[in-house]
Amino acid sequence: MHRSVLVVATLLVFAAVVPGVGAAAITDGTAAAAAESGAVGAVTDGGASHPADHDSETCEFPYETTDATGSEVNITSDPDRIVTLNPSAAQTMWEIGAREEVVGVSQYASYLDGAEEKVNVSGAGGPSVEKVLETNPDLILVPNSSHGAAADRVEQLRTQGIPVYVFGQPTSLAFVADKTERIGRLSGNCEAGTARAAEIRQSVEHMEQALDGTERPVGLNVFFGYTSGGDTFIGDLMETAGLRNGAAEAGISGFQVINDETVVNMSPEWIVVPEESPVPENAAYNSTTAVQEGNIVRVDTNYLQQPAPRSVQAAEVIMRRVHPEAYEEYRSLESGEPTTTASDDGTPPETVTPETSPTPTSTGTPGFGIVVAVIALAAAALLSGRR
Repeated sequence: MHRSVLVVATLLVFAAVVPGVGAAAITDGTAAAAAESGAVGAVTDGGASHPADHDSETCEFPYETTDATGSEVNITSDPDRIVTLNPSAAQTMWEIGAREEVVGVSQYASYLDGAEEKVNVSGAGGPSVEKVLETNPDLILVPNSSHGAAADRVEQLRTQGIPVYVFGQPTSLAFVADKTERIGRLSGNCEAGTARAAEIRQSVEHMEQALDGTERPVGLNVFFGYTSGGDTFIGDLMETAGLRNGAAEAGISGFQVINDETVVNMSPEWIVVPEESPVPENAAYNSTTAVQEGNIVRVDTNYLQQPAPRSVQAAEVIMRRVHPEAYEEYRSLESGEPTTTASDDGTPPETVTPETSPTPTSTGTPGFGIVVAVIALAAAALLSGRR
């Protein structure tokens, strides 16, 4: 119960009210991770993708680029002391085999093996400038949520002459692949970043191939009263896994509170929730096919709500529950092993050998969602009273 209280409290502390949109949910646990998923009002790349900077093939320094805020970033030499201000950037560094280069992480990156050996640079309401500077970094990776919640602190770090790269808002798994490649270039791990990005793109392609022609049921992502609508990373993740995003079809964009009437009208066949978030127990949700048939998919929060490489695993969990046969075909495609298809006339099964897909090239720079402001810890007190 104590952990659940902390998670809800964190969600409320980081929830922001965006004009015309309502409260947007945030960062990890369940709270912190939601912000990284890409909320309305985020710093974007103006709809344009940055080129893949394919001098990355040489991975030479000094290296100059532009981040999502339009700021010029000049990295004079291969960085080996890197601070990540939110867990998705940290997860990406771990996934490209560069965790030894990370000297500082946010408190929500604690789930990563070895994160306890790094300096916790979190402070009240965002990153601590003092803690970051104490790590003597030569590169700071700033997800959009951190920039949105504490832009002034990020600027303080810039004024110290430290290269600071702010990512834009993620809206898809393609953005995750691009971001992975980008972090590899920024950190001097070009080959590893490119290879891991290619794996993400290939997995997405294999899911699409396995699901080709499959009927897609309506799905709803819900966490503490919020949902992921159109133009969200989680919405794209669900669709990649073989669901229709009911919230997007209902006209919801970004992260918004979802009311019971919308849930009834949507009548989702599947409900996707992060581990820490309960499915509401009321007449509206109880009327849905998802609840009546037990079609609730619980996914590791740190995979579902962080735009980072392990998000592919979140899509796999959903796909395995919703489309088990397509999932088996997907696994065969991933492993490169041939699959067999039975014929209708009793003849021996036909062997199908998966095609090897060319490695796609990067087309953009991914980012992270934003949420600002502090609401209060009232929910924590309320839940504590129920212990």
